[in-house]
Amino acid sequence: MTTVTSTARTSATAAPTVAELLSRLGFRPSGPSPAWLTQARHASLGWATARGFPTLKDEDWKYTRLGPLLDVPFERAGDGDGAGRRVSPAMIDALTIDAASTRLVFVNGLFAAELSLLTDLPEGVTVTNLASVLAEGGAGLEPFFSRPFGEYDHAFTAINTVLAEDGAFIQVAADALITAPIELVFLSDAHGPPVMANPRSLILAGPRSRVAVVETYAGTSGGVTCTNAVTQVVLDEGARVEHYKIQDEPDAAFHLALLDVRQGPGSRFSSGSVALGSKIARNEVRVRLEGEGAEAGIDGLYLPRGDQHHDNPILIEHAAPRCTSRQLYKGIVDERGHGVFNGRIIVWPDAPGTDASQTNKNLLLSDHAEVDTRPRLEILTDDVKCAHGAAVGALDEEALFYLRSRGVPYEAARALLTYAFARELLDLIESESLRTHVETLVAGRLSTDSDGTGAHSGD
Repeated sequence: MTTVTSTARTSATAAPTVAELLSRLGFRPSGPSPAWLTQARHASLGWATARGFPTLKDEDWKYTRLGPLLDVPFERAGDGDGAGRRVSPAMIDALTIDAASTRLVFVNGLFAAELSLLTDLPEGVTVTNLASVLAEGGAGLEPFFSRPFGEYDHAFTAINTVLAEDGAFIQVAADALITAPIELVFLSDAHGPPVMANPRSLILAGPRSRVAVVETYAGTSGGVTCTNAVTQVVLDEGARVEHYKIQDEPDAAFHLALLDVRQGPGSRFSSGSVALGSKIARNEVRVRLEGEGAEAGIDGLYLPRGDQHHDNPILIEHAAPRCTSRQLYKGIVDERGHGVFNGRIIVWPDAPGTDASQTNKNLLLSDHAEVDTRPRLEILTDDVKCAHGAAVGALDEEALFYLRSRGVPYEAARALLTYAFARELLDLIESESLRTHVETLVAGRLSTDSDGTGAHSGD
């Protein structure tokens, strides 16, 4: 068992320390754990306690204030709070792309077998929950939990290691081909005190295998929750992984997530994310191209409105020769929303022949909307082809006037032009059913409905 000793605060108004937060959450393992995992939890606990929470002085957190999150007295969600029983199959069907596809459902970070669906999969493919693998000893998983923390890590990734009890485990054998996307649905549910969940998922793609995975994060109520998720993806030589993420948690929720990707020679990884929900959402992506000729495409669309804050820290490391990476992120920011793109590409000395590009475009729909964009390149070798760029602007007034002169109402014209701005990213989704699903979500956000959730004309 991992125990945490709470220390007294120096001020009644001070934010909690890492030790205080972990003590309040009262971590209690729900099943047997291998000795190496217990050691990894203790090591992570010590590292996080010594380091503390990120502050505005940390370069990658300078635009994200954690005070609203740390001020919430979160508790640990457990099996006995009835969260799983409050979720109906109809709720899950509304969130999934294909009701007949393989899916794993987690409620407050814990596996809900009765809501999940396991279909026939090719030989050599394992899709299950992580807790069941760890209960059997977790053979081969120690490196994913016990790796040393580096300069790009922070307290929340360590807290996930300390507290994670469950998540998805996907392992695809060499040459295996999975044609339909595997869906992972993570639901937050709070009918009482605010709760925090720490799901951890692992996707292992063997040589020359192919798999597509869709992560969906949503909520069942308007209660205050915090999701602190880590997803690790490892691609062996020649593997291909398509990864998509839809974050549509309630506006009262907090969402912190890390997607950590390691790529072998000739592998191809593509990721597309759509962020709609949460009060504060941080969608962090780290990709390390470790094998020659690897390719990565990282795309994202974020749509904060109201008082929402969406932060997108992206780090791509070129650590091997002749690798290619592409980034395209777009933000549509309305009302008093705040969007952040913090992109960074590092080309290490052993990576000649690198081809990397990074693009961030933002559309402001209100005089009070705000965007901070920081595309960055660090090149430590010769013989590379690298480019980056960023743009922030408003809707084209001439295009808006043209549509209105043709009889299109102002709000409809505004929504139409805004959707056209997002369309470039939606067209990159290869799965037709997934693309249709995401198009519906984005169109709903940009529509001009009467309940106050659609587009607004600004202040």
